[in-house]
Amino acid sequence: MKLGLETIDYIIFGVYFVIVASYGYWVYRNKGKQTADSKDFFLAEGSLTWWAIGASIIASNISAEQFIGMSGQAFQLGLAISVYELVGGLSLVIIAVYFLPMYIRNKIYTMPQFLEIRYDKRLATIMAVFWLFLYILVNLTSIIYLGALSLEKMTGFNFMACAIFLTVFAVFITLGGMKVIGYTDVIQVVCLVVGGLATTYLALNLLSDKVGTGAGLFEGLSLLREKADHHMHMIFAKGEYFVHDGRGGKIDAYNQLPGLWMFIIGGQWIVNFNYFGCNQYMIQRALGADLPTARNGVLFAAFLKIMMPFIVVLPGLAAYVLFQENADMAIVQGITDNNIVKPDNAYPVLLNILPTGLKGLSFAALTAAIVASLAGKANSISTIYMLDIHQKFFNPNMTEKQTVWLGRVAIVVSFIIALAISPFLKNFGQGFEYIQEYTGFISPGILCIFLLGMFWKRATASGALVAALLSIPLSTFFKYEYPDIPFLNRMGIVFWICVAVHVLISLLSAKGAESPKAFTVNSEWFRTNSSFRLGAVAVCVLLATVYIFFW
Repeated sequence: MKLGLETIDYIIFGVYFVIVASYGYWVYRNKGKQTADSKDFFLAEGSLTWWAIGASIIASNISAEQFIGMSGQAFQLGLAISVYELVGGLSLVIIAVYFLPMYIRNKIYTMPQFLEIRYDKRLATIMAVFWLFLYILVNLTSIIYLGALSLEKMTGFNFMACAIFLTVFAVFITLGGMKVIGYTDVIQVVCLVVGGLATTYLALNLLSDKVGTGAGLFEGLSLLREKADHHMHMIFAKGEYFVHDGRGGKIDAYNQLPGLWMFIIGGQWIVNFNYFGCNQYMIQRALGADLPTARNGVLFAAFLKIMMPFIVVLPGLAAYVLFQENADMAIVQGITDNNIVKPDNAYPVLLNILPTGLKGLSFAALTAAIVASLAGKANSISTIYMLDIHQKFFNPNMTEKQTVWLGRVAIVVSFIIALAISPFLKNFGQGFEYIQEYTGFISPGILCIFLLGMFWKRATASGALVAALLSIPLSTFFKYEYPDIPFLNRMGIVFWICVAVHVLISLLSAKGAESPKAFTVNSEWFRTNSSFRLGAVAVCVLLATVYIFFW
């Protein structure tokens, strides 16, 4: 297999780079305040349209963890990994209806600010520090690692060179502020969708050529069901199917996606509600807009989310069949590393055998997804640090200009830390699994305190603090004392324990009285217009259709 891009590939990528950089600079110069206003820099307050909000949410969400990590898990587990995208789409609809009004009507701009207004300053500070560590050490680091891994496979350059390139590119986008990120994300989403669908089309055609009769796309789709029927189901039973673990062994697929229990106990809902509803770098795009605009943007993101399996899951499935059938030695050799099957290699290896020109398009799509996600996460890291830590504890009298300048310094520092740590992730077997599992150590406690804080007026700061602090030790206890419990089920168990503790302590500490910091909730906030309801129904129908046909 020949590594590297041809001249035409670099030209295509160069065109993409120039368009994004030029448009970003134009937005920076012409879309209002450039550097002086901190809310403009961190939130792009009032200036993002619904389509920019929706595109930016997906651009930040769909990154190397999906293109590389989720395609790797499609190779490993099959179509069932689509659950993260499908339930994510439905979760976005629910968040648009119930979460957004609570934030926007109460003028919430950061997640620690929510905790301080609803509970107290100590909880807000503790969680701000938690989020900074999580976003830098898990999210930012993993995206750089998976992105650099894919570029290394495509270009032949070494890992660190690719990691530095992605980091520097993302830094320049991020330094322009949320407005630049939001509008350039529209271009990034167009690139990742067009390039991603082109890759899917070519992967299925390749499957048809190598395994079938060469009839094309639809034969490729039918071959997935014919050659890997066990990979075409959404629900697993325990002990039914064992898959490559990325370390040279096999694991029960049920441990990754525990059938109906991940819905009944709530693990899958916790992942998505926490990720999209209580996560600064996801919800931040909508917080600077009015409620109707924000809702339409999140609904648009839900539709984009539902279509992501076509872009990130089908290529991994095609690579699995080609590998199993020994139909293409470039794929077999690229996915196998020292006789160990590495699922995360599936997507970059598949990209590397694309025709010249189309490889450049796919390279641009992948880079767009990585850079957009890095930029969004870094901006959120800077937002939390400046608004919830630095201004409160170090210098509350900073000017707007100083705040923006130091915010940019925080962006650069966070990238340097993540870049330095990223090579160590090679010790983990499967990137997407790493992200989900270790984010899941804290997400049950976070979702618990947010849901009760929004919708239960008796929730107190003491109950929330204990619930938040319990999440990590409880998750650690269950992981090592009960290793047979799938991590999604473990998240559900920890969540319900945190809820019980939060409720009990709140009732005892407040003696059943409503908290003086409870939000006033108006049922009118949750009403939606007919076009939104129609879109929500369409999302539900699409999700149900997949489960009916591929149960």
